[in-house]
Amino acid sequence: MPLHYMHRCLDLALNGQGSVSPNPLVGSVIVLDDKIIGEGYHHKYGAPHAEVNAINSVENKEWLKRASLFVNLEPCSHQGKTPPCTDLIIEKGIPRVFIGNTDPFPAVNGSGIQKLRLAGVEVITGLLEKEGWILNRRFFTFHKEKRPYIILKWAQTLDGFMDIDRSDPNIPFEWISNNSLKRLVHKWRSEEDGILVGTTTAQHDDPQLTIREWYGRNPMRMVLDENLSLPESHHLFDQSTPTLVFTAKKSENKPNLEFITLNFSKSVLSQVNKILYSRGTQSLIVEGGHEMLESYLEAGCWDEARVLEGNKFFRRGLKGPDFHGEMFSSEMIGSDRLLVFRNPEKFPKDT
Repeated sequence: MPLHYMHRCLDLALNGQGSVSPNPLVGSVIVLDDKIIGEGYHHKYGAPHAEVNAINSVENKEWLKRASLFVNLEPCSHQGKTPPCTDLIIEKGIPRVFIGNTDPFPAVNGSGIQKLRLAGVEVITGLLEKEGWILNRRFFTFHKEKRPYIILKWAQTLDGFMDIDRSDPNIPFEWISNNSLKRLVHKWRSEEDGILVGTTTAQHDDPQLTIREWYGRNPMRMVLDENLSLPESHHLFDQSTPTLVFTAKKSENKPNLEFITLNFSKSVLSQVNKILYSRGTQSLIVEGGHEMLESYLEAGCWDEARVLEGNKFFRRGLKGPDFHGEMFSSEMIGSDRLLVFRNPEKFPKDT
């Protein structure tokens, strides 16, 4: 089976990262006589889908009647922002379609495959399913678990501290990780829908939570502030980019600043997940602080953990979270190290 064509679909799909949400990452290639005659990917939300771009790239449309179309996700069969891709495939007379993953979106979820088969198209499914799940893990988690895909992120020293001893005024604050890792964090932010911090982190660090050192879109900023104790002068309240404040107190919304009331005597994580799901937020970076990270870890409500290990020692201060995850990768970036862990309960086996 020509899996290398599906690998090409996955490579193409990655070009849409940071631009297509809430749609999935999709790439497509069209093959005739073992040669690629067309290819495309989904560029941005609301724009033509991968299959449409691939078909449009074929020089001679008569070739399509003898060709095979490869796509990493089931073609849509419903009218959304764009017409159904299944209709175009059938209209062009493409006789054979290879598909990676079935689309879990309720409006599709197997109906695209069924529609193609009823029209006489030969459909082969299940090519590189695990790789396809990894690529679109945000999309699949959102639709199957009814919550965002959750990425925990923190920096810590070689001796495991994520902050200095804030009670000692004689200890100066210093960044744990280098500038290259800082730019990487801003790139990550551009790729996700939301970013969340707790009250203590917001109070101590006054973060902007934007992508000042990268390009693209800012994530939706979010902060837990039960008693509205944070100063209005903090960056999170500057109304420069959409921001949510989860609180126990009611407050008047402002442009780019929305206050959402939670019941803090019940599970805050469950309430936040439910609200974000209802708003279509498919992915969330949790940047701290320590108490919030521990809450997600203890609840098992996380998918990835990205740990920035700076090449320095604090010797005392606030210890980083103690957790057990499956090591996925370890990479040196300058003098510092990036460790990526996966929650083994959330990822497909053997990936």
